[in-house]
This record gives sequence, structure tokens and C-alpha cells, in this order.
Amino acid sequence: MQIPSFQERYNAIRNQILEHPNVQKFLAEHDDVVNKEMVERSLAKLYEYISQTSECCNCGSTEKCTNYLKGFVPKLYITQNSIDVEYERCKQKIIEDERREIESMISSMYMPKDVLSATLKDLEIDDESRVEILNYAADFVAHIKNSGELPKKGFYLYGEFGVGKSFVLGAIANELASLKVPSVLVFVPEFLRELKNSIHDQTLQEKVDYVKQAPVLMLDDIGAESLTSWARDEILGSILHYRMSEQLPTFITSNLDYKQLEIHLAETSRGEMDVVKAARIMERIKAVTFPIRMTGRNRRL
Repeated sequence: MQIPSFQERYNAIRNQILEHPNVQKFLAEHDDVVNKEMVERSLAKLYEYISQTSECCNCGSTEKCTNYLKGFVPKLYITQNSIDVEYERCKQKIIEDERREIESMISSMYMPKDVLSATLKDLEIDDESRVEILNYAADFVAHIKNSGELPKKGFYLYGEFGVGKSFVLGAIANELASLKVPSVLVFVPEFLRELKNSIHDQTLQEKVDYVKQAPVLMLDDIGAESLTSWARDEILGSILHYRMSEQLPTFITSNLDYKQLEIHLAETSRGEMDVVKAARIMERIKAVTFPIRMTGRNRRL
């Protein structure tokens, strides 16, 4: 076997580098600065550059990227009399980063995954109430875009099981996330159950404060919980009073209309009745929402 000499291999790689179209283009663009010594000094960096794809390969996922740094493409630049390589995010990496940023804008407590991925475009417009809801949601988002401020009210969405009330919350949350507006989605029955356990691990107040101070709060399925006077007065009352005082937008879904919810809030799981406290909670709900009835078929069937 005839093993080529080091010089022959070096020359072959050097020719491969200098004949690369992107390298030739870069050298031509910087002809007033680049000289032979600079090129020879930078061959290792130039080889690093041509060993990778310099454009996004549209692989669909940065995990499949074959470049040294997944999701980054190399770019040549001149520094201190030599040619060096820097890395920039490719288009796929930018898409994935933006998606993660949007996801980070939405905090969820016990909400289904399909709700968290919902968009307003996915909302089926097969009912007059859905047109109304879509218009209100679009107006809410447009107000933020035009004024840079959050509206003071959300809406109270009520209707039968399975018509898509939770889906609407997720769709609005994703629209807000695209505007860099954080929101917190809470499935109320499970949240109240967790708070009972939080009394012992001393995280109760932290969790309540996190929810009530959210820029946009979405309370899903209120009225489906097994209610105690503590949950009504100390938790729901505290959250809603804070949001009313601070004029923070709140969205609520329920199977019950305002009157039915007031009856539910008046009676605790122990059979205790307190219509005054229930009325007080309802006044706070009415202060931060306006009611919309959602109709249509049960989409869970």
C-alpha cells in the first residue's frame, strides 16, 4: 500500500476548503482584508466551517441536527487578522425556542394537555354562541395589542358538559402567550383538594398568592368542587377579592349560571347554609367577569 504523505493529505484538504463555494464567496466579499497568510492561519477554522451545513436543513427537530451544535449553523467572520467561526440559531431552533417561550408563559394546574395546546383557530364555529365567544376573545387580545394594557374583565363561560369551555380557556391562554402575557390556568376542584394538603407542608399561602396575583387567571370548572366554608371564604373569596381590588382580568368556566352558582356557594359539603357569604363571592365574580352561555353538542361523546 502506498500511504500518501502528510503534505499530500494537507494539500488535498486545503484544496477542498478553498474550493468550497461558501468559502470562495466569503473570501471574495472580504478581498480587501484577507491575505494569503490569514487564510493559511485559519485553515482549521475554515475546515470546521465546511464540515457542517451552513443553512438550516429543515429537519423538523433540532434533535436530528447533524451540526456540532444542534440547532446552530456556522458563520464566518474576521477577527484579529484571522478568520473565525461563530454560531447562530437556525430557523428550526428559533421556532422551537419561541414555542418553549410561549409554553413558559402558561402555568397550568391539573389542566389536560389538549386544552394547553388549543388555539382560537381550532375552535369550531358551528353555533352562534361560539361566534360570540370568538369575537369577545379576539376583542380581548386586540385590546392588549392596541393599548399595551390588560382589560379589566374576563368572562364567565357557562354551559353543559363537554361543549368546549375549557378548550376556549386554553386557546385564549395561547393567544396571550404569543403576546408575552403570562396566564395561570387552574382546574378548581383539584386545586382546592391540593390546598387542603398544603396546610401541613406550609406551602398554602405561597400557592394561593401565586394564583391570585397572576396577570391573567383562568379558573376552570368552578361549581364542580365539594365545597367547604374554608375553601369558599378563605380561598375563593381571597383570590377573587384580590383580583377585584387590583382589576386583574379573570376567566371562569362552570356548568352553572350565576344564580345556580350562588346556590352552590351558599351550601357547604356539611350542609351549612350561608347565603350572605355566597352573595359576597358572587359580587366579586360579577366584578371581574361578564356571563356568556356556551351551547352546542357534547364533544366528548
